[in-house]
Amino acid sequence: MVERVSKRLMEIVDALPLKEGVRVLEIGCGPGVAAREVCRRTERSYVLAIDRSEKAIRQAIYGSTSELRSGRIYFRQVAVEDFELDAGDKRFDLAFAVRVGALDGRHPELEKQALGKIAKALKRNGRFFIDGGDPLQEISLDDFR
Repeated sequence: MVERVSKRLMEIVDALPLKEGVRVLEIGCGPGVAAREVCRRTERSYVLAIDRSEKAIRQAIYGSTSELRSGRIYFRQVAVEDFELDAGDKRFDLAFAVRVGALDGRHPELEKQALGKIAKALKRNGRFFIDGGDPLQEISLDDFR
């Protein structure tokens, strides 16, 4: 079965600087469509997709049977402002977020907390992208490193 990916999500994934072996953190993954598409684009990528919604994570897991079996994708229910790497986890090469309330500018303190957590999860030269550009904009995390 071929999954339908919206034009908007396809453009967002197209804009990500994906390469073989990339470690990707998706923030606010919803039902996991973009995370699965990232996995399809490379053979040796790893994606950790998080969402604060238990229902979204259940849907993402349900729709990702083959990706989960491959060990290249994992889902975790957690709010970005509470996210921490598990002991032994490697840092990520890039992170992206689409329509995440904690990062939309309406809650400055929450956003600051979330950006700090994202910076800690990324490698020193890791990059962070959010929707709102054409189609993405890169957000500097220098103030949080």
